[in-house]
Amino acid sequence: MTPLYPLRFRPILRRYLWGGRRLGTHLGKPLAEGDDFAESWEVCDRGEDQSIVHAGPLAGASLADLLADRGREILGRHAPQTRFPLLFKFLDAQKTLSVQVHPDDARAARLAKPDLGKTEAWVVLEATPGSVIYAGLKRGFDRAALEREVSRGTCELCLHRFEPQPGDCIFLPAGVVHAIGQGLLVAEIQQSSDVTYRLFDWNRLGPDGRPRALHLEQALEAIDYSYGPAHPQKPQPTDRPQVERLVACEQFVLDRLTLSGPQTVGGDDRCHLLAVIEGEVAVEGEPEGTPLRRGATVLLPACLDAIELRPLAHAVLLDAYLP
Repeated sequence: MTPLYPLRFRPILRRYLWGGRRLGTHLGKPLAEGDDFAESWEVCDRGEDQSIVHAGPLAGASLADLLADRGREILGRHAPQTRFPLLFKFLDAQKTLSVQVHPDDARAARLAKPDLGKTEAWVVLEATPGSVIYAGLKRGFDRAALEREVSRGTCELCLHRFEPQPGDCIFLPAGVVHAIGQGLLVAEIQQSSDVTYRLFDWNRLGPDGRPRALHLEQALEAIDYSYGPAHPQKPQPTDRPQVERLVACEQFVLDRLTLSGPQTVGGDDRCHLLAVIEGEVAVEGEPEGTPLRRGATVLLPACLDAIELRPLAHAVLLDAYLP
């Protein structure tokens, strides 16, 4: 059987009315014509939406097939699982996204098509002056107040907002209402779920000239009204040089590696999802043999020994993995 190695996948590109072209110009994704490229799904295992291995002996294999055939090697201590439990993507918000909320695992499991809930975290890569993030409700706003303002078309009066800086990490547990504002380029790690309840869409029209569908009752039921405002995370030091902890929750851990010299990752019976957000880095055993540049993502199967990362001068990576 072909030995596993660091896996790079073909990006899955999504086009929505709020997208742009920075996924290509800033992150190196292969875009066709058009200015509505909104998301690049880098690691995904959801039915027909499949990450496909880009290079090496396993080129052309889907993540689902690898998990079905070699799940213990991919997931290590977290095997078995019916699908890869995390989804990583980049987002280019040229317009403000809708105000939305995601259900937790218990609520999502009761759907007609059961799914995971969606806890997620964002890392801001770029922010134009005046860009904002909406995250959580202002103190004192309960369901009745939110419902009233939504009906008036003034939902934003309820939402906590702030101007993020590049490098900020925002953690959004399931049930926290949120929206990415215009002008932001973001990396996102989330549970592998596609359950989104749209609460408010800024009174705008979709491509067909009609208001996009809302999911008011589901959204109002799914919101955690006790959570309050969400603020950027305070990075925490770890016992590893060049590594800081951004998020640690039941669904995933997210670390940031700021490399000025070699660093090893993995070898701990976990798979690691690495994304380069600044600079370039050479990854030991990666079959293309070329450095990973900004916007590149690689999955390290759990069966691999610790892999050396060697930055070319300076590099910053995100490392997402299961607890």
